[in-house]
Amino acid sequence: MTAPSSPPIYTLFGTVRPAPKPEPGLYLVATPIGNLSDITIRALEIIAGADRLACEDTRVTGKLLQRFAIERRMTPYHEHNAAEAGPALIEAVAAGESVALVSDAGTPLVSDPGYRLVQEAYAAGVSVVPIPGASAATTALVASGLPSDAYFFAGFLPQKEKARGERLEALIRVPGTLIFFEAPHRIAASLAAMAEVFPDRPAAVCRELTKLHETVYRGTLPELAAEFAAMAEVRGEIVVCIGPPAEETVAAGEDADQILAGLLGEMKPAKAAQEAARLTGLPRRDLYQRALDMKGK
Repeated sequence: MTAPSSPPIYTLFGTVRPAPKPEPGLYLVATPIGNLSDITIRALEIIAGADRLACEDTRVTGKLLQRFAIERRMTPYHEHNAAEAGPALIEAVAAGESVALVSDAGTPLVSDPGYRLVQEAYAAGVSVVPIPGASAATTALVASGLPSDAYFFAGFLPQKEKARGERLEALIRVPGTLIFFEAPHRIAASLAAMAEVFPDRPAAVCRELTKLHETVYRGTLPELAAEFAAMAEVRGEIVVCIGPPAEETVAAGEDADQILAGLLGEMKPAKAAQEAARLTGLPRRDLYQRALDMKGK
């Protein structure tokens, strides 16, 4: 006869606690972005008690399990195996199991492959349950000192210079603080591109949030671009926040034409478009084309 398995448990402040089995469903569990003490009790219960635990990297999640004395198997789920692992997880939920999904850090689905799994879950008609907790985007927002009443999370910028510039210009008129994730080896180039598109806006570069070497750099984008260009090496997880456009600088299209007409009397089209973009909040590329058309006429 097989001995009954021990009930799932976790340990918090030296106390062993039972983890009740969740109802069938896909649980999206937020985990700490750095400091493991930021985990929630509900998240620990779901991670320990669910029938299955799906994670991006078993080595990363393994450190979290070790910290809270949770012993269980993990199922890898990442962008390279999502096509095969995803359907199996959804089938498990449909069969009455509970599946906990965690990312390497923060809230699942935010710049990770969990979005695809959730779409499959809804298509299959199974329950999806969010377990809230840490998020690098909102943590950076509140640390930045920038307006937080409206914000837009833009994820990672494209790596190629042209696509990166076009993406930034498409965000010029968003009426809220912009939030980006960025890799340390690309931060200098990204800040330089941001400074060109948003030359007068305040910004914050938040590095290693909740970790030992947490640092928040604040200033205008040209100032931050110069500071990071001078650094020999940048390490750690980075979030960039850019302040919203000033209301008085956002003009209608016909106002932009008047501004361009005046500037073209003193500047070449490229320079006039750059200055008009600063004054109006309109995309520089669109203004440059307008300037060329006006110059031709």
